[in-house]
Amino acid sequence: MNKNINIAIIGLGQIGCYLYNELVKKNKEIEIKTGKKIKIVGISAKNKNKKRKFNINKKIFSSNPFDIINNRKIDILFECIGLPDGISKKIVEKAIVNKIHVITPNKSLIAKHGDYLAKLAEDNNVNLEFEASVAGGVPILKTIKEGLVTNKIKKIYGILNGTTNYILTEMENSNESFQIVLKKAQARGYAEPSNPKLDLNGFDAYSKVKILSALAFDNKISKHNALMEGIENIELKDIKIAKQLNLRIKLLGISEIINNRLFEAVHPCLVGNDTYIGNVNGVMNAIIINGKPIGESILQGEGAGPGPTSSALLSDLISIVRNDVKKPFGISYKNRKNIKYFDNKDYSNSLYLRFEVNDKPGVLSSITNTFAKYKISIKRIIQTPDKINNKATIVIITHKTTEINIKKCLSIFKKNKNIIKKPTLIRLYNYN
Repeated sequence: MNKNINIAIIGLGQIGCYLYNELVKKNKEIEIKTGKKIKIVGISAKNKNKKRKFNINKKIFSSNPFDIINNRKIDILFECIGLPDGISKKIVEKAIVNKIHVITPNKSLIAKHGDYLAKLAEDNNVNLEFEASVAGGVPILKTIKEGLVTNKIKKIYGILNGTTNYILTEMENSNESFQIVLKKAQARGYAEPSNPKLDLNGFDAYSKVKILSALAFDNKISKHNALMEGIENIELKDIKIAKQLNLRIKLLGISEIINNRLFEAVHPCLVGNDTYIGNVNGVMNAIIINGKPIGESILQGEGAGPGPTSSALLSDLISIVRNDVKKPFGISYKNRKNIKYFDNKDYSNSLYLRFEVNDKPGVLSSITNTFAKYKISIKRIIQTPDKINNKATIVIITHKTTEINIKKCLSIFKKNKNIIKKPTLIRLYNYN
């Protein structure tokens, strides 16, 4: 690579604009660390005159990103648009074919098209780097690809979405409802102001799980329907009951090999107050890796926001500028496997189930009899009456049972007219 490195940034939203400012500010620092001078020669977004937090050089602006790729000498391109398809995919494809290195924080693009784009990058002998796509500034992908490269990883799990972790933490600390805390998260820039759905329903975390699985287990990105649930149905009542039980609710992303098969899931979990993961709060992410011979490794840091994301993007930039061409997923495309999937219906956990019921004689026994019918063993029952409204909250903690078993059991409760609403189910992770 030449001594002068030409850079383009496509997409000037919160992340792209922050990155632009960081590159301008740290130009000299990057030159000292790499011996190379970087120069931003092209930027592109929909609106040239949009009011942005940081000033941009409008002389290098183009509303058509392909003009920059085709007509300017580019060495490294940052794709910061963030779509899973469409313009994001086309820009990355075009850049790679034009022998331009690509860096992106776009987890949805990598989770959906990472295999294809990685092979394209290998064929064209350029880098496709995406450290910022998982856990913001936490260097989890480099840790797996480089630091733990000779370890046999069996399991990787943790808090992969700072937005949901902030909401659950703030609900506990402020004693406020989900909707009120969500508005706080939006006001502080932790959640999308218009549509935070992809954070809340678990999709964002699941995209990251797929990327982590591919790196940890040398497999191609999974295409199966994993177990995926978000936090939309968690109520303040659940947070309070968890506290009574010395537990906390966390949205976990999980990837592990069970009986030589790949299991992936994202769902709310009840974890112990005395566990490491139970004490990771606010917008923090934490990833726990179980490998051999290293044992358990933990990485933690801020996973949301333009600052941590830009940190990871600049780390990828430094790596490329140092003439470090690598396979995007650590090993070549042809050597990555297709691992068979573990059947979700066989996944087993202890369960927390909250029932809102009419406070009548025989209601509790009808629920427990249904559990007995499906051989689901009950560990604990908490019953809280609401005498004013003739209602009650019943919380049941079970011993371990399978997904298929509890699904069949819960279907019976639909016919019970004394159960006021659909029961809330939360799995107890690593709980006997």
